[in-house]
Amino acid sequence: MVDLFIHIRILDLVDIFLVAVLLFALYKLLRGTAAINILFGLVAIFLLWKITYLLKMELLSDILGAFISVGIIALIIIFQPEIRQFLLALGSPAFYNSRSKRFSFMKRWFPEEYGMDVDPIVVACQHMSNVQQGALIVITRQNELSNVVQSGEIIDGTITSPLIENLFFKNSPLHDGAMIITQNRVRAAGCVLPVSKRKLPRYAGLRHRAAIGITEISDAIAIVVSEETGQISFCVQGNLRHDINLATLQQKLLIELGMEDRTEVEVVNTEEKPPAEDDDDSMNLEA
Repeated sequence: MVDLFIHIRILDLVDIFLVAVLLFALYKLLRGTAAINILFGLVAIFLLWKITYLLKMELLSDILGAFISVGIIALIIIFQPEIRQFLLALGSPAFYNSRSKRFSFMKRWFPEEYGMDVDPIVVACQHMSNVQQGALIVITRQNELSNVVQSGEIIDGTITSPLIENLFFKNSPLHDGAMIITQNRVRAAGCVLPVSKRKLPRYAGLRHRAAIGITEISDAIAIVVSEETGQISFCVQGNLRHDINLATLQQKLLIELGMEDRTEVEVVNTEEKPPAEDDDDSMNLEA
């Protein structure tokens, strides 16, 4: 006989609520990706297993139970990119800075200011933009990208505009890779970066994809100078701002490196004339 009376405790309601919150958080994290269909399939199999268990259908319940028992390992393998992205975002300073009121006690672990001379970078970008010389510059913050640095040639030189321009000169053997700048020094050049797999506009070349890819998995800042058009792009946290001028580039660098107050800049910008729709070609690529 099946007991038709269900005894519900307050803790059961809390349990159901927490599971609902967890499933909703997973849905928001995976929404728009192919993994969301896999998640729905796993939830359906789990619910079916519970139903067969309650109805004492032992054979089917054992089969589904064996599938569920290895489901955690399969889940880690299937959702490895999503899990990696979530853990990287959880450990980045940007996650805690955007929720400063909730995680104010953790601010001491993350420096808010990275002293760096941005003028040589801006000057080099200006010169390379004028002659349509392609470049990809990555500025590290908390995560120094040691594994990426090892993929290129170690430079460890002082930041100067001639050094940056020479490394990206089209006949230079290192011009195709990325330059890594760490702690106010050119750490390496010719580095290989992970490429974003997201759908991007047609103008976004391999350098733009690499800039988005490295900023998706780290707290780095990426600057791209297009070899075809000479336009400068700025990328942080997977968001690419396309075709910006030198003043905007310098301002964004100062803000992201903590050397200029973001709130004061926003107040000043509210008084300026808003840009035309075609002038601000930006991509919000957040999941």
